[in-house]
Amino acid sequence: MVNNGVIVNFIDLRISMDTENRPEYLAPLQDMRFLMDDMPGPVSTGDGSIDNSDILFVLDMAAKFSQQELVPINATGDKEGCKFANGQVTLPVSMKSAFEQYAQDGWMGLSMPEEWGGQALPERLSTCVGEILTSANHAFSMTPALTMSACRAIISHGADELKETYLKNLISGKWTGTMCLTESQSGSDLGLIRTKAIVDGEHYRVSGNKIFISSGNHDGSTNIIHLVLARLEEAPKGIKGLSLFLVPEKIENADGAWVVENNVHCIGIEEKMGMHANPTCSMSFEGSKGYLIGEQNKGINAMFTMMNEMRLAASLQGIGLSERSFQKSVAYAAQRTQMRSLSGVKAKDKEADPLLVHPDVRRMLLTQKVLAEGGRALAQFCSELLDKSHDPECDKATIALLDMLTPIAKGFCTETGLESASHAIQMHGGHGFITETGAEQLYRDGRISTLYEGTSGIQALDLLGRKVLGTQGKSLMSFTKLMHQLVKENSENTHQKPLLDVLAVYTKEWPDLTMKIGMK
Repeated sequence: MVNNGVIVNFIDLRISMDTENRPEYLAPLQDMRFLMDDMPGPVSTGDGSIDNSDILFVLDMAAKFSQQELVPINATGDKEGCKFANGQVTLPVSMKSAFEQYAQDGWMGLSMPEEWGGQALPERLSTCVGEILTSANHAFSMTPALTMSACRAIISHGADELKETYLKNLISGKWTGTMCLTESQSGSDLGLIRTKAIVDGEHYRVSGNKIFISSGNHDGSTNIIHLVLARLEEAPKGIKGLSLFLVPEKIENADGAWVVENNVHCIGIEEKMGMHANPTCSMSFEGSKGYLIGEQNKGINAMFTMMNEMRLAASLQGIGLSERSFQKSVAYAAQRTQMRSLSGVKAKDKEADPLLVHPDVRRMLLTQKVLAEGGRALAQFCSELLDKSHDPECDKATIALLDMLTPIAKGFCTETGLESASHAIQMHGGHGFITETGAEQLYRDGRISTLYEGTSGIQALDLLGRKVLGTQGKSLMSFTKLMHQLVKENSENTHQKPLLDVLAVYTKEWPDLTMKIGMK
């Protein structure tokens, strides 16, 4: 590997220089194992029944499934796309088959409670699997992520009857879930929602239209469970008048079979920039039977349980995009020859040097690499906090820290993922702009991640307004204290000192800046 005085071990034992036999994608298991196994804070399910060797074995199996089943259908699924006819969405054949296999193999309930058929494995493992899924096939990863987020909302806020009725089939993958928030006049401003709900005996009737509903209708599961934000009659205006309802696509008949249509209709799917193998649906609820999740007029609280789960899932999409873009870029840069490098390194047996030896290409490759690895470390820290938050006795400071880091993870990792995908196109030159290499699909599919679950600007407003100023800076202080402790404990480490010196500045600068903003 070309070195020239700079550590440029881009291949990192993940990508073979034999470009003809090189895998399209290899999960970064070495880095994941380091984060999960070697770093302080061992992975634990809480009852001590599973050790790290078991966790890492599951991770290996997830990597094999993604590399063998999902990577090969990424481009073909994008090309085939979803089809809409007579109110029904048809997935690409390969996508439907892969999802059925994924559910049958038990991957859906990886970190879900055993009570409803889950495996109760740590979120730290689930986080790694989520990244791998996105790198392998971004469109595929959407449906499992949405379904598990719906499960979290039901677990946290749903009545026991709803849990018993719906969770087992959702966690098994027999059914899938969605979140129905957006309306044509109401994107991130949820206070403008017009969908209505009226009381009808022991349940409700939900009426209204929703748009941009990922996996809102498809033939990959036998029932789709929608979590719908709607407004009850005489409810307060704005977000304080919203309630959350569970609305199944199909309901039970007298024999207990879930085959009765519930007046939930897909009225179209979007023609999109990317994510062609996952349907983005316009949904119509026409007096559909629904069930309240949580309390009346407090749907925003229940919804944010799901929203925050999806924001963390979106951060994994950004990390997965960075990793896939890096792998695609370094493989191309290693075999593509262009010009002679000013570094003095010459490929004597070729008329030009590999792109890999050109300084600007190295800069872009190193950027992709550090964005993937840094984002992965942040995701692991967040997932460790998420594991702790599932404990009923978890302290408020841990939850507040996770709340503060969530918009950072979502906003930063998705923006940097898109930056990495842009670098991939740039390094491929004209070949990056055409479909054949697959670089342009990475950018097209990844572009949505900076938009849904709140745009990057909204994440910034949430971070500063709610999570920092809204807690009088306590959440930020808890984080800067961790930074200060890290600097202090490693003060004798000469190799890390230049980095720690930079970090030490921020431990003082961030609280001071927050105080100045708060005084405005």
